[in-house]
Amino acid sequence: MATAAPLAVATPLISASSLAKAGDEKIQLMFVQTAEDLDADAKTLRLVKVSQQTLYFSDRPVRIAGHVAMDAYMDEWKAGEGPDNFAADPPNATLSVLESGQAENTLAVVEISHPVIDGNDMVYEYKLVEGTMPQSGGATALFIDWIGVGGGVGPGFHGVGVGRRGVGWR
Repeated sequence: MATAAPLAVATPLISASSLAKAGDEKIQLMFVQTAEDLDADAKTLRLVKVSQQTLYFSDRPVRIAGHVAMDAYMDEWKAGEGPDNFAADPPNATLSVLESGQAENTLAVVEISHPVIDGNDMVYEYKLVEGTMPQSGGATALFIDWIGVGGGVGPGFHGVGVGRRGVGWR
């Protein structure tokens, strides 16, 4: 079975048509990363065989969804992307892990920082906010909160608003 080619880094995180629909509305992007497995210790979590596409979406009033290549997602962690970036204000995230023998997913709320791509894995440093971090598990999803001025993505961040900065807008 053929696999889809990853998006090019030049693909905008948010399209021009979505920006036109947004007008002056504040857009808050949230992100989801999925992986086949999890390895964690007291300071780091490893998304084993993480998908090379990070999903993003927003809620009302402007609904936007899509996916972005891993390289473009990693750009959002660079200080050069503007004053409001994941490196300057590490996001909270909810980790959902399907552990063998458990009827329900194990959930842990963490603050993530310092992502590193290690082969097919994504490694984050983390601080536990709530719950218990599983040391391992099966299917894993990391739901990453938005950031930016006023608790959400503001003008000029993540491709939203003034100057259309962000992934793909160079």
